[in-house]
Amino acid sequence: MKTARFALLATLLLAFPPVLHAADGDDYAKPAASAHADAAKASITIVSPKNGAVLDAGESYGLEYVVVPGPGGDHFHVWVDGERGPGVHTAKGTYPLPKLAAGEHTITIKVVDKGHVPTGPEQTIQVKVK
Repeated sequence: MKTARFALLATLLLAFPPVLHAADGDDYAKPAASAHADAAKASITIVSPKNGAVLDAGESYGLEYVVVPGPGGDHFHVWVDGERGPGVHTAKGTYPLPKLAAGEHTITIKVVDKGHVPTGPEQTIQVKVK
């Protein structure tokens, strides 16, 4: 009889660890929907050029990025000094920046929905061209 109880207990422990460990703060205690929501959070990383970078006038530069559109986001656009570029659907890559004249320039990535309405996530950098 003790062996049968032990086998039942062992089976329950293996089958339902989230229920039995819910109070100890493990990630197992999170509902599945919450774990998926964390993975779907939007983020934008401009890898290069760095904010405050000094670039050479008339040279070609690429905007290296990593974008996770998140809920509601379909793609993103790059704005250079307020001018919107074409939509980009690639999550990681290099976007070709236009040749920039001498002066200060603002470069922004904004995640948008299918109607091109910003969904919230954006990142802006400033560069100086000499």
